Amino acid sequence: MSLSIRNRLVGTVTDVTTGEAMTTVKVRLEGGQDIVAAITSDAAREIGLAAGSAVRALVKATEVALANEAVDNISIRNQLSGTVAGVSVGAAMATVTVVVNDSVLTAAVTKDAVEALGLAAGSPVVALIKATEVALAVG
Repeated sequence: MSLSIRNRLVGTVTDVTTGEAMTTVKVRLEGGQDIVAAITSDAAREIGLAAGSAVRALVKATEVALANEAVDNISIRNQLSGTVAGVSVGAAMATVTVVVNDSVLTAAVTKDAVEALGLAAGSPVVALIKATEVALAVG
């Protein structure tokens, strides 16, 4: 199967917390940072998620927000520290490529955001991703 989702982060499940309707899954990414996915409990059961499972965390580029530093007092569960590898700016939107340990993450943000944050190759950055925007693939 081919996917249009650019961000495919490889990792290992370290914790699964199952609720009646939703399950949270903590994944240790290559390089040591964690990402949390909130998926339906039915989906977690169907794909057989358990601690030790090898997975790919999938995130659309449009669901990645960027900040210059970690953000306190926010409900967004995932804050991945990285370094800007490149910025491609168009008339209204921009694509920012971020190196997060051994992975590459792409964020689609506005041109204004790139300018306001002063993003350029080599800039430290934090990628913010809601847990509900992280899908998981096994295999």
